[in-house]
Amino acid sequence: MIRVLIADDQTLVRAGFRMVVDARDDLTVVGEAADGAGAVAMASELHPDVVLMDVRMPVMDGIEATRRITALGDSTRVLILTTFDLDRYVYEALRAGAAGFLLKDAPPTELAAAVRAVAAGDSLLAPSVTRRLIERFVALPAPPSATPETLADLSAREAEVLRLVARGLSNQQIAEQLVVSTATVKSHVARLLMKLGLHDRTQAVVLAYETGFVTPGR
Repeated sequence: MIRVLIADDQTLVRAGFRMVVDARDDLTVVGEAADGAGAVAMASELHPDVVLMDVRMPVMDGIEATRRITALGDSTRVLILTTFDLDRYVYEALRAGAAGFLLKDAPPTELAAAVRAVAAGDSLLAPSVTRRLIERFVALPAPPSATPETLADLSAREAEVLRLVARGLSNQQIAEQLVVSTATVKSHVARLLMKLGLHDRTQAVVLAYETGFVTPGR
């Protein structure tokens, strides 16, 4: 059973997500929080598998809450809830350690699938939308960051896989493009994450763009 915590300051929104989640046999809501501080406290106490996190909330916003939850060091993963007009906040949340994002107007089946994917360790949901988000906002002014020396430690195939991950391709799509099995792709992803000292695919994507390893629009 996948345990879900819902964090949103709107009661009706929380109720709607609860209905969708609890209607699935393999998903269950273990708690609700009306602000970021509450989300952090409940995540620390309940250790949910997935937190559905709104961005704009009182007391503490979803970005800071995401940063604190991912810093707890357990297996809880954060899925950001957003609308297109909050794209900049989504990018900051990804940098804070969020596993991915979901549009608030997504259909119930997509919400359920997103929760399952994040709980299973996948990071990039709706790859084409993810790609547009990242390509749009990595161009915003940000403190310069040097390319980590560890990027040079990647094998040619691992570097190729990283570029494809950064483009928003799923493991299956990468496997088809490279003509290998999905298990092989997962192995490459796991090794490159280990070499780069990253927790998940999302952090790899952000690193790839921020360091210039992959550039928007190419």
